[in-house]
Order: sequence, then C-alpha cells, then structure tokens
Amino acid sequence: MSAGLPAGRILVIKLGALGDFIQALGPMQAIRRHHARAHIALLTTQPYEAVARASGLFDEINTGGRTPWWRVYRLAHLFGWLNGGDFDRVYDLQTSRRSSFLFELFLHNRRPEWSGIAARASHPHKNPARDRMHTVDRQREQLRMAGIDDVPDADLSFLTGDVAQFGLPPRFALLVPGGSPQRPVKRWPRESYMALAREVKGRGIAPLVLGGPEERDLAEVIARAGQGMNLAGRTDLGDVAALARLAVCAVGNDTGPMHVIAGVGCPSLALFSSDSDPALCAPRGPKVQILRRDRLDRLTLAEVAAAIPLR
Repeated sequence: MSAGLPAGRILVIKLGALGDFIQALGPMQAIRRHHARAHIALLTTQPYEAVARASGLFDEINTGGRTPWWRVYRLAHLFGWLNGGDFDRVYDLQTSRRSSFLFELFLHNRRPEWSGIAARASHPHKNPARDRMHTVDRQREQLRMAGIDDVPDADLSFLTGDVAQFGLPPRFALLVPGGSPQRPVKRWPRESYMALAREVKGRGIAPLVLGGPEERDLAEVIARAGQGMNLAGRTDLGDVAALARLAVCAVGNDTGPMHVIAGVGCPSLALFSSDSDPALCAPRGPKVQILRRDRLDRLTLAEVAAAIPLR
C-alpha cells in the first residue's frame, strides 16, 4: 500500500507511558488524517485504552501490547491477531526493542510495511541522532520519512469532563506533586509543595492538588497547608484537561498529567531533576516553563514562585 492512499488497514503501536502517549496523539491524529478511509487499529496497554477511545482515532484497540513472552497462550493470541489483521502498514510510535520485535511475529507472507526502527523496516527512521531528539520532534521526523509531512501539535479538545461537581473557586492553581513511585528523585519535596500552596493562597489563588488514588495522603497534606482542595483520586484525564482550561496556572513534576495540562494551554511550570532530560521529554504547549536542578530538594520556593506563569 502506498502511503498516499487513504484506504487500507493500518496498525499504530504505542504502549506508554502516559506522557509519551499524550505526546503521540499529534502523530496519531496525523496518521488518521493521512489515511482518512483506512481501518486503523491501535496496539497499546490497558491504562491508555480510555484515552484512545475518547480520541475517536481508532476503529479497533488491542491492549495486549506488553504481553510477557513467557505467557505462551496470550502471546499466541497476539500472534494470531497481528497476522489475522491483514495490515498494510504499521506505524511503530513506541520504537523500542519490544515493539520492534513485533515485526518478527508477522509471517513472511503477511509482513506489512513498517515505519520504525525494526531491522528490515520498509520505512526506517534512519536519523542516527534520533535518541537525542524530543519525542514529538522524533515522531514528526519519523512520519515525514514515511510520507506524512503534516504533523501538527496534538489537539486535545476531545479531552473534557464535568468539573462543576467539584464546586471550584473562582481562581485556582493546579499542583501536581506526585509521579512514578519508582523514581522518587523526580519529585519536588512534599514540604516544598506545602510552602508553595501557602504562597499561592497568599496571592489570592486557591491551590487544587491533583494525583492518583495512591497520592491522596500526600495531596491532602499539601492542600491543607494552603487551605485548598484535594482532588487526588477523584479525577480522570478528561477532568484534568477541563480543570487545566480554567486554572490560572499549574506547577508539577515531570509526570504524565502535566502533559495534559500543558497541552490544553494552561500556563505551566514543570520541575525536572537530573533523572530526566526536558530536551527529550518536556511537556509541550503554548505556555510552558521548565525549571531543572540536579536535585529537586535544592530547588527553592523563591525560584519556583518567581517562575510561575499566570494567565
């Protein structure tokens, strides 16, 4: 199948994590526009199924993208699904060893065109500096090499929620103090967020603290310090996007929800340690600021307070 044809059967591979998935939505939307009449399937993982469905981009979603190789029955099911899909082209937006290995699961006579880094890919992303590019720029270049030239920033307008249920104050800031529990060095300390909540309150802005269910206790301490609201465990990504469209600003660690918040245009300050490189993975949006220190416990309240962008 030629990349210029809108019809056919297309497979997109994107397994995670949340920030990476959000940043891949622009390329996914470009693929849908380019293959306007195609049947497009997504291979992903369960945490991103709801976002994928809400996007309206896919005709079919398979959440078995991280099937362990030793789960023989499930691997056999994935093998059957891939080879039974009659895919004309695969866009591997994960471009990992795992996703590249999926190329080898296709029978030789069913092997589709492949955009990615798999050996023998028909449309390889050949740039030797690809691993030093920001995720968005890397995928944009990858698709250009596969014949898709127009890859704008992600349109997150489909992400929305009913936030009237929360009884919101007229002016509020979003604080996102959580992050991967496996990488605690990516978090600005709890005490610093407590001080920031008090600072924000002093400016006449109510602090609203976001997070997952496992971060409720952390969020409660911070919200209480600033006489704000603890919404940890009470919001989905649609709610986060809706809140971000109303907030005067947001401050958070290098964590998935910040990509949604920045992506819908909320003035955002993202805090980075040496554990991740904003040149490769910083949130993208029209009003994003980055503060980076080797150790976030050395980042002062004064520095953060001075850098907060406002509407």
